[in-house]
Amino acid sequence: MMKVLRLLAPALVTIALQSCDGILDGIYDKPSEDAAATVSGRLYVDASDWTQWHYIDLHALADSVGRDSAFKTSSLWVTKDIPVAEAPSAPAGNRGGIYTYWYDVYGVGISRYEFRNFYPTEAQESPSEWTIAVHRNNVRTNDCEAAATEYSEISQVPSDRDFLASLEYKGDEWNETDVWTIRDRMLLGLIGNQGIAVNPVLSSWLRICIPPMPPAFELNSKVFVLRLPDGTYGALQLADYQSRTGVKCCLTINYRYPL
Repeated sequence: MMKVLRLLAPALVTIALQSCDGILDGIYDKPSEDAAATVSGRLYVDASDWTQWHYIDLHALADSVGRDSAFKTSSLWVTKDIPVAEAPSAPAGNRGGIYTYWYDVYGVGISRYEFRNFYPTEAQESPSEWTIAVHRNNVRTNDCEAAATEYSEISQVPSDRDFLASLEYKGDEWNETDVWTIRDRMLLGLIGNQGIAVNPVLSSWLRICIPPMPPAFELNSKVFVLRLPDGTYGALQLADYQSRTGVKCCLTINYRYPL
């Protein structure tokens, strides 16, 4: 009998190990076949036009750079025009359109403003897939949330999930005073703004200050963390806001995704 058991032992061990296959799944971390490899680099976009939003999808960015490290990342930006205003009408809370405000540009500054009129428009067009969009110093997201950090380098940001989850995130908020799009009466202090939700945290990476005149620009080069609806995280940092020829609101953005 003992001889028979000794002969069967190897087979019994094999069967036991096979029976455990699947039971132990999840005890040890396994890389997901669908998880995108982390990529990092730099994006550039000329966002100086007052009448355009520029969209980019971080999933497509990670996929493209992961397949080809020499991929021209800036080619992924998709540009959409801000809709043209129709006849003026009474504003109805958080309604898409052009909100004209008077700003005290030659006095206290743009912190003092008064509503003048409203022009409804069609809804803002966007691509089928996108993560963030930029317009001059404004940033909006596709149902994402953003948090500020004290890090000055993306490489310094921990990828630890407990740290990332502990940050103070904010989603997009309705805004009708900051997305300047019509400036034909700017010398009179009258500016037409697009009514649209923007992210106040990401938009803080570049401030336009009036006074003085002409405006001054303040760059916040700290790293921001973006939390996407699928639970992934990315890091973004505005490295510069001028083109080589000095045009303002030409954005150079450092990125890392996913963290």
